[in-house]
Amino acid sequence: MRAGDVLLSFDLDLLAQRARSVLTPVIVTADSGCEIRKRNLDCAVAVGEWLMEIVAQQAPAAAGSPADVTAITPAARRLTVGFEHGIHARPAALLAASLRPLAADVRLLARGRQANARSTVALMSLGVRHGDEIEIRATGPDAENALDALTAVFAAHESPPARAGTASYRELTAQDARQPAASSGASAVASGTLRGVVASPGLAVGPALQLRRPEIGVRERSLGVPEENAALDRARSEVRARLERRALGGATGDGARGAATEIAAAHLELLDDPELVASARTEIAAGRSAGFAWRAAVRASAATLESLADARLRERVDDLLDLETQVLLALAGNPVGAATTVPEHAIVLARELLPSQLIALDGARVAGIGMAAGGATSHAAILAAAMGIPALVALGNEVLAVPDGTEVVLDAANGVLEIAPGESRLVSARARVAASAVQRAALAAAAQRECRTADGTRIEVLANIGSVAEAQAALRNGAEGCGLLRTEFLFLDRQSPPSEAEQTAEYLKIAEVLGARPLTIRTLDAGGDKPIAYLPLPKEENPALGLRGVRTSLAWPQLLRTQLRAVLAVRGPAQCRLLLPMISEVEEIETVRTMLAEIQRELGRADALSVGVMIETPAAALLAERIAAVADFLSIGTNDLTQYTLAMDRGHPQLAARLDALHPAVLRLIARTAEGARAHGRHVAVCGGLASEPLAAPLLVGLGVHELSAVPALIPQLKARIASLSLSDCRSLAVEALAQPNATAVRALAAAVPRAAEARS
Repeated sequence: MRAGDVLLSFDLDLLAQRARSVLTPVIVTADSGCEIRKRNLDCAVAVGEWLMEIVAQQAPAAAGSPADVTAITPAARRLTVGFEHGIHARPAALLAASLRPLAADVRLLARGRQANARSTVALMSLGVRHGDEIEIRATGPDAENALDALTAVFAAHESPPARAGTASYRELTAQDARQPAASSGASAVASGTLRGVVASPGLAVGPALQLRRPEIGVRERSLGVPEENAALDRARSEVRARLERRALGGATGDGARGAATEIAAAHLELLDDPELVASARTEIAAGRSAGFAWRAAVRASAATLESLADARLRERVDDLLDLETQVLLALAGNPVGAATTVPEHAIVLARELLPSQLIALDGARVAGIGMAAGGATSHAAILAAAMGIPALVALGNEVLAVPDGTEVVLDAANGVLEIAPGESRLVSARARVAASAVQRAALAAAAQRECRTADGTRIEVLANIGSVAEAQAALRNGAEGCGLLRTEFLFLDRQSPPSEAEQTAEYLKIAEVLGARPLTIRTLDAGGDKPIAYLPLPKEENPALGLRGVRTSLAWPQLLRTQLRAVLAVRGPAQCRLLLPMISEVEEIETVRTMLAEIQRELGRADALSVGVMIETPAAALLAERIAAVADFLSIGTNDLTQYTLAMDRGHPQLAARLDALHPAVLRLIARTAEGARAHGRHVAVCGGLASEPLAAPLLVGLGVHELSAVPALIPQLKARIASLSLSDCRSLAVEALAQPNATAVRALAAAVPRAAEARS
């Protein structure tokens, strides 16, 4: 039999007439000499679509021959780690989770050591950093599938480097965090100031409140192995349920839900870590209580992480200690995560805050956070930034001696904690905090109004979102709808595609939040830098030029059909629109429209669904007039359009500084797109990264863009910037920008444009 030959065939209609069930099992036996490499699970497949990928195994050698050794030789693959900060808690959790449904023993080798790839703690303990080369070895029935799953996780979560010559805020503070705090013991306290590292910027004034970790006593002796194992299971179940609720976004303020969700997911993996649990079971079998055993297992793993040179991985010790506390409190019958009472405008001081402690605080009453130790990339620091709370870390032990109620100024711009400053300093700091709050409130209030230029031209400002929580945050920030729903969140990090019912449910939740506002659902944008474990995508030398976006959907039409059916099921007041990614020719749009019409007939739906396309390639921009003839609206994805126009890989470290969407060549293609859309009266949006730059907003308006879809947090600034200039100002800026020699000149020009409101005053 050759590749492509029919494996089996039968008359399904005849079977349906005579059989009680038409469920058709397809069985590949273990001794068939074949191995199932990939499966198309939990979905209907049409005639001609792939069901599974079967590969022939090598025939076993005679017993006793040297070939017997190869039968147990593990499948192996070497990779370079692209995670921005190496294999820390979240990447380790993703890697371990990807192996959950697979039957294989998987080991990761690095730095002369190896770890169980199913163990988050073991993976972190390797101390793998960005750029390190690792080897993955797998044995068992799903060995190759396991390698594919891990490879997909590594590929899908590579972080593009920052622009050359710059570093992200988090990178800078992480580097600083590895240095000792600048405070010098008693002299710093005597002068009334302590220096630390900025973890979340801002200014705060208020009374100090020392927050300490609960002291939890545990007995050592066991009441019986079955009883202690059962007690540990009950406590872990209680903590698991709480973490799962937090992972769904219901345990903290909306501003921190994204960070809390990721941290909860990492903690869930740690809670069920096979080596951590096995170590606790061993202690229980040796006659220890559940509490003593859990603490011993956690402390042993924490000691391993503490010994690593990487400060970022050492910071993950807090995650382990957080889980230790939560499980021990559950064992003791004490409430976990109960809210801590804090005075208004409190500056919370601690040695190191645990994430669960921070989530339990009333964020509305906490003005700032100061930690004696910790790092700028600890999970507590990330949560503080997500909650918008100014925070300093690495202040030194002196901060623990500040009495409760002492008035302090936490300057998380300059990295200084001022203890009991003079009254004049307190008054001036409070005035700055109040002025900043007034400014934020004014922007937020203005953002709730329709966006218009200074002369009244309507410009819609929508949001790019990927969840219900993000939709809620977008509306609070003034979003006028959703200009791009990234549906990949439903398809990635799993071993089978989402069902129609699952997709419909998620889309309906988001539509309910948006009400009558637009909901623009982008079809699956997979392939390239977003591989999917359950699709047999080919290995490509240049993924950016291969199966991406709508190309992937058309290559697996059943996936697209299922998604289209789910989108059509979205009913209610929301103005639902469909958006097709990575379009390069008219035929692709026509193919999707034909499929959409067929499904509408099947569902008995006569109402029209607006279909838009993303302009992400120079080909699409140059053909904008032809594309606008068959599309209802155009949405420009500036990230890909920039990389394809400038022939610069978005992930190339030496070219990152030059990859600027304000390059005149990119702007000319945006102008060409707007011109082509205008010929057919079509609406033009920008949903790429450039739409989230307030500096660029007037320029895009001047080029003929009607809608911006941006990061929710930046919407108030975008609306304020657009409202400050007239349409004629914007058009003049666009004309000048197109004549500039490079992106640097365009940015200087945009920054120098006077505000119409200021000029009139």
